[in-house]
Amino acid sequence: MSQENLIKLKCSECKRINYFTQKNKKTIKRKLEFKKYCPFCLKHTLHKETK
Repeated sequence: MSQENLIKLKCSECKRINYFTQKNKKTIKRKLEFKKYCPFCLKHTLHKETK
């Protein structure tokens, strides 16, 4: 993974960073949102892209 394409995904409920992923910034202009499992909330929550 290259560093410039690496983004963090933060839980919308507990506000903790749980996941890292890649994004092609040339083709995807909006912020990513995924429904993923949060090990701190112990349930599936919305994870949004952060800085």
